[in-house]
Amino acid sequence: MNMVPYDRIAQEAKDRFKEIAENTIPLLMVGTATCGLAQGARDVLVALKEESRRLGIEAEVREVGCLGHCYAEPLVVAKMPGTAPYLYGNVTPTKGSLILRRYVRDGDPFLDFLMGSLEKDDVVPLVYDLPRFYFEKRVILELCGLIDPEDIDHYIAHMGYYALHKALTMAPEAIIAEIARSGLRGRGGAGFPTALKWEACRSHIADQRIVICNADEGDPGAYMDRSILESNPHQVLEGLAIAARAVGASRGYIYLRAEYPLAIRRVKKAIEDATARGFLGKDIMGSGFDLHLTLFEGSGAFVCGEETALIASMEGERGMPRHRPPYPAERGLNGKPTLINNVKTLALVTHVIRDSAEAIASMGTEKSKGTMVFSLVGKVEQQGLVEVPMGTTLRSLIFDICGGIQNQKGFKAVQIGGPSGGCIPEALLDTRIDYESLGSAGAMMGSGGMVVMDEEDCMVEVARFFVEFTQGESCGKCTFCRIGTKQMLEILGDITKGKGTSSDLKLLKELAEDIRMGSLCNLGGTAPNPVLTTLRYFEEEYRAHIGEQRCPALQCRELIAYYIIPDRCAAGCEACVGTCPTEAIYTMSTRKKAIDQGKCVRCGECVVACPPEYRAVTKISPRREVPPSLEPPPEQGGTEIHG
Repeated sequence: MNMVPYDRIAQEAKDRFKEIAENTIPLLMVGTATCGLAQGARDVLVALKEESRRLGIEAEVREVGCLGHCYAEPLVVAKMPGTAPYLYGNVTPTKGSLILRRYVRDGDPFLDFLMGSLEKDDVVPLVYDLPRFYFEKRVILELCGLIDPEDIDHYIAHMGYYALHKALTMAPEAIIAEIARSGLRGRGGAGFPTALKWEACRSHIADQRIVICNADEGDPGAYMDRSILESNPHQVLEGLAIAARAVGASRGYIYLRAEYPLAIRRVKKAIEDATARGFLGKDIMGSGFDLHLTLFEGSGAFVCGEETALIASMEGERGMPRHRPPYPAERGLNGKPTLINNVKTLALVTHVIRDSAEAIASMGTEKSKGTMVFSLVGKVEQQGLVEVPMGTTLRSLIFDICGGIQNQKGFKAVQIGGPSGGCIPEALLDTRIDYESLGSAGAMMGSGGMVVMDEEDCMVEVARFFVEFTQGESCGKCTFCRIGTKQMLEILGDITKGKGTSSDLKLLKELAEDIRMGSLCNLGGTAPNPVLTTLRYFEEEYRAHIGEQRCPALQCRELIAYYIIPDRCAAGCEACVGTCPTEAIYTMSTRKKAIDQGKCVRCGECVVACPPEYRAVTKISPRREVPPSLEPPPEQGGTEIHG
């Protein structure tokens, strides 16, 4: 074996990177992952390039990935020679032009729009003065949003592919032993120990073994894997190559859903560049080890996140789970022993080998080591990606790191673990985020998606929504999942309409247990979790819907009514009239408005349209109990209908 020295590989890339990063000209980095592009980052990028040319400013304008502050996109990092870089949020093309003129040209750091300053090391800016990042421990996200994901030298210059080079000098058994010492568990699903999975695959004798990166991210509101692949795809490729070396695989795949076009483009380029530079393909870095990597575009079925369903879809069959055993590690893709890990697991593998097992094992809890990336969506102030050590509490994550609940509303619950996760109430906010603690609360880690809910969310409707999702995504192979979730959905639908009975609660619990025990895969096995946890922690809401035909959160359409408060309605104001799709709003003889309950479809558009200084439209529940003060006088009603 005559391996290429890593120092030579790294120095060439580092020298080239320094020519850009440490040049005397200003550097402007624009986040162009999907979250940034959706908020207009492409226009900002174009504006910065055009404005710098127009002003005659020599500046490097570079595309980078996602920093995780999705609530403040588009993001721009401005780095002037000899100063710490500055981070600006909610940048528009106009604001970008101001940054160029006032800061880059005139030296004024434009503090009015500054989110925080950044500290500089010898190669790349690192986040420094942002309160959110004081709580974080960025390992998987270490370089996301700080390097160009389409320039392999940016990754190499930061010790990229050093871990692979190191792994190629180690015996496969030593690699697996290092993973075992780190305590790394799979960052998706139940958290199975990674080393045990690798050892199981390696132990089966075959003429070929296969490794697969599972990037079929299908949870509503979850986008961790997408952002990682859009921001730093080489880190995942390196982890996959290390896994292949450990289990003796010569063929690898990245199973990536087709709905992620930017991630697909960047992963394809990363594979091409890594192959061209000798990190993939034949005789990797002169080690004699071969790994041929292919991108496979999945069609977006949620069930294909399950390993055996994923394999079936890759073999050209319908994505449906298979009975286990045999497990994929024994007989997987095309009958070969197959190792499947997800994006975050493989990203951590790179750090375990690069930094040592102890570096990962020193973080987290006794049984849940390392860090985890979460995507927080819903009613939380600072939505986005957060990476924290295992053992961080839900309260710290939601309130200290992400700013608490929007509009100063009260916290009600957080649903964690994807559509099959459980809903955790306020009383359990101090629950630690680890596999065992979440499991005892009725939830699960899953892939890391979190949906935060406030006092205006109806937990019965929340349960119905998530069951509707999992029922629609069921492949239909097993009866419990196919029919049981359908029956559960119908019962929940009846309850939200005020048609439920007290016996429905008992039936829901029985159905949930039967589905959990009788389903073939975890899609069905975990589908009842939203129902079980909302029944466990919010049973009073179910009973209000059933016994009083009342929705405490005022969300279930069949149980609410909209009325206009006469004392607040401004005579002659027509704001609500044009928004009503059924012409249910009419003018009384007092020139104030009222709502014809027979025509009202309870869409809520009148609430949005009513000027905030009036707030004349109100919701009540139950519908049948209308305060007399809200009923328009009979002699004044219906005098003037407006379309």
